[in-house]
Amino acid sequence: MTTQMIKSLLSVQGPQSGAGLLQQMHMEPLPLWQTLRAMPDILLRRVGHRYLRLDSAVEGYARLSPSIRREFLTYTVVGTRSQENEIEQNARALENEIRRVSTEKRELAAEVMSAVCARIPAWETLQEHLCFIIAGDITYEMAHAVPRPESSTGKIVRGSDLDLIAIADDSVAEDDLKTLDEAIFAKKHYLLMHPAYQEEIDYLVKTFAMIRPQLAFDSFKHMIASKILHEGQWLYGSKVVFQQLKEMVEASGVAEKIRLLEETASRERNDAESALLQVDADCRSGPYCNLFFTREEGDEIY
Repeated sequence: MTTQMIKSLLSVQGPQSGAGLLQQMHMEPLPLWQTLRAMPDILLRRVGHRYLRLDSAVEGYARLSPSIRREFLTYTVVGTRSQENEIEQNARALENEIRRVSTEKRELAAEVMSAVCARIPAWETLQEHLCFIIAGDITYEMAHAVPRPESSTGKIVRGSDLDLIAIADDSVAEDDLKTLDEAIFAKKHYLLMHPAYQEEIDYLVKTFAMIRPQLAFDSFKHMIASKILHEGQWLYGSKVVFQQLKEMVEASGVAEKIRLLEETASRERNDAESALLQVDADCRSGPYCNLFFTREEGDEIY
């Protein structure tokens, strides 16, 4: 009965996103995903990139992002095999939308940091000693605008947060770093509360002295910090400081460690998807369920 309803809906309305189909079928994500995967005349076209996410709730810490659930709801187009051309058209449109959201969020982040720095009295002196990097799904052109609650306030924000790190060389005084931190925090609050934005900034201010021990990659927090520094892209400020940062990261050997974790996460993802096709539809715990029902991805900054 359910499979016939799915085919009828797709035949009448055309290919749907996972989230769109879920809303109309009034089902939970896991049973709908299981049902679709078991239907030979249904195509699921995934768009975008999978990338490493470090998660303390996962054995070995390594999993792929987006999660299986997020990938299905936000980054997948569903249709019948007879609709293959329409599916491809919808997939291209979805890819373009994801790129647009990623670009807009990156541009907003750069504008915000420019505005923050313009209000710091010592910026003319500091600008040769500071840079700002952006990390997270924006760097993979995988940002989304799906509304979600911000963890500390519960206020609804527009999808992916802005993961920002201010990097200072060791010559910057502590008082100047404190002033910078306070200025970013004020802007964070403004963007979160203002109805025209509803954006979440997740940020840290770091010096090279703080970064060096983190690149040892010897604890969960250090692994996360190292990964962020490895994937981070220049956003604003000194390109000389940014280059120095990247040279530190390269010399640490972090890239190879991350590559090995990505391989592990990819194998686990394949195993998880195979296993989840067999579990009870109301599964909320047990092997691999945590790769479908992942917690909010808010701990990856350090």
